[in-house]
Amino acid sequence: MVVDLLLQNNIRHLKLFSASENVLKALSGGEITITVTMPNENLRHVFSHAFAAYWLQEKVRKYQTQNVNIRYLHIGNEPFSKLSHETLFTNATSALRYIQEVIVRYGYENVTATTPHYTDVLKPNITKPSEAEFRLDIMQEMVEFVTLLNTSKAPFVVNMFPLIFNGENNWDPEFAFIDNKSNFTIQDDNGLVYTNVFDFIYDSFLHAIKKAGGPDVELTVGQIGWPTDGYPGATSANAERFFKTLLPFVKSSKGTPLRPGISIEVYIHTLVDENLHKIKLGAFRRHWGVYNNNGQPKYKIDFRGQGRDIYPTSAKGVVLMPKRWCVFNGNIENETLVQQMFEYACQEADCTPLAPGGSCHHLNFVQNVSYAFNRYFQNKAQYNDKILTCEFSGLGKVVPNDPSVGACKFPIEILAAESADTKGLNSGERLQGWTLFLPLLLMIGIYAVHV
Repeated sequence: MVVDLLLQNNIRHLKLFSASENVLKALSGGEITITVTMPNENLRHVFSHAFAAYWLQEKVRKYQTQNVNIRYLHIGNEPFSKLSHETLFTNATSALRYIQEVIVRYGYENVTATTPHYTDVLKPNITKPSEAEFRLDIMQEMVEFVTLLNTSKAPFVVNMFPLIFNGENNWDPEFAFIDNKSNFTIQDDNGLVYTNVFDFIYDSFLHAIKKAGGPDVELTVGQIGWPTDGYPGATSANAERFFKTLLPFVKSSKGTPLRPGISIEVYIHTLVDENLHKIKLGAFRRHWGVYNNNGQPKYKIDFRGQGRDIYPTSAKGVVLMPKRWCVFNGNIENETLVQQMFEYACQEADCTPLAPGGSCHHLNFVQNVSYAFNRYFQNKAQYNDKILTCEFSGLGKVVPNDPSVGACKFPIEILAAESADTKGLNSGERLQGWTLFLPLLLMIGIYAVHV
């Protein structure tokens, strides 16, 4: 069903954060090019050519022989980010080197390997792109990394999120959009003027890469998106506005102030929300999806990059569970018990829309608890022989009428035929997550957009 959705939208390139066997097999046929990610937790095992060869055999060649078109490998994901991890994966560069050497040694034709980095690999508090360089604590690793890219002709990949980066710098909210409606601008010492965050980040990395010894290294955007919940300004309307300008900009080959007229490749993050994503850094991390999990688009987006006011194709054949919801019965005689049941529900299910700035942050106490109860109830497929899914120590009840409140929707989950095969995946891997790829060079052709 997902593969059909991709093809219906002319999406021909997909990045997977977890190489689940049944997902990869569903993508056989070669019509969709795949980027496979090695989880950071696996990096520590890549200390020899032997393990690199084993991983490539099991995650790449095994599926290539089944006509799965794996072309790109992301070895780790943001391994040097201080925001994403408590400890840095300092062997990421050596792991990439082993993988690249085995690719050459064993004849993996047309396969390119690199590693994506988050914007915090740059030194903090830069005020203009020309000031940018990599953080001092990882400077040696980044110089080695850039040298490796120079040798292998692989691109440097940066993950950027304009809304978040803009907020961290307390810039004008309009500066996060690429339509240049902000009165806030940044002028660099070289005379270049920046009117949006995208150009600022992209050129900052160009400066940093050049200072690390790679003036000719290609720069690709590995993730870019706009969250729709769980953060101030994270709405479907703003996401629609962001992409309506971004995608035509990418297609135009306009380039950036520092590199005008270049083609920029971007991965759109992400196909659907990730309701199991860790939220230590914010509730918004679960809400990057272009689609709701029922296969319906959240907002209008033209994957062809023409800026048309259209919705993408919806998923065909999705079946929802019955129209019933679990809500709080309103009994507040024991408020401690109510709080305990609320927290229990949110440990298992996704309550991030209740966070400040979220679509459900305005609910009252009873509605808050009802929202949590219903997310748990739906998460457990409504009724379960092993779990009392709407009992909550006598505080829950099932109702046939939709309890949604304004923009806050109390969802009914889909009836899932199967889940991602987690065999062989360790607990650190992301079991959900599909990122769309928009390579500009391929946009003008029979598949007007390859995502």
